Amino acid sequence: MRPAGHALVTDHTIYACVMGSRAFGLATEASDTDRRGVYVAPTQLFFGFDKPPAQVEGPAAEQFSWELERFCELALRANPNALECLHSPIVEHLDATGRELLSLRDAFLSRHVHDTFSRYATGQLKKLRTGPPRWKPAMHLLRLLASARDLLRTGELRLGVGEQRDRLLAVRRGEVPWPEVESWVQRLYDEADAAAVRSPLPAEPDRARVEDFLIRVRRASA
Repeated sequence: MRPAGHALVTDHTIYACVMGSRAFGLATEASDTDRRGVYVAPTQLFFGFDKPPAQVEGPAAEQFSWELERFCELALRANPNALECLHSPIVEHLDATGRELLSLRDAFLSRHVHDTFSRYATGQLKKLRTGPPRWKPAMHLLRLLASARDLLRTGELRLGVGEQRDRLLAVRRGEVPWPEVESWVQRLYDEADAAAVRSPLPAEPDRARVEDFLIRVRRASA
């Protein structure tokens, strides 16, 4: 018998995509395929004491999904994982509700990304500064900071690393001296700080627009 959470993912997913190195343009032959998705738990499951899970790992390897409400909460708070999931170039499943979710991508974006992306990156950097260099996480830290800087500059979130691919993969292979990596990180922090001052992004996300969507989905399910 399937675990209840797995049944929700299998039967009620509205959006599923590929994330990680394959979405960022940094995949190698050894790269895993990381899958992320959003499911809508049927409204009646919220009526009893035992609520449906807010997130589920599996059923496939390297697969992780959020229930719609939890996903919207995270994205409204500018959580990097949630926001980037909405902008994956590799979509594997999309129904009508999922298409409406993607049409709301701009409603989730705000200048809060400056704080959330930077705090996430700072936490990762602290981990990297303990013990020997870990080149793969360092590569992804640089990618994340560059993505945040460009989002603040342009108002658009793009996942592909473009012309920076070769240089980032050189970091992953350990070919870039660690002091140079640290210097690159600091430069990206400074550039993101400068971009935040003149960013075209709104100060706050459009919470009302997202909540209207969520309520309509819940009513339709009920």
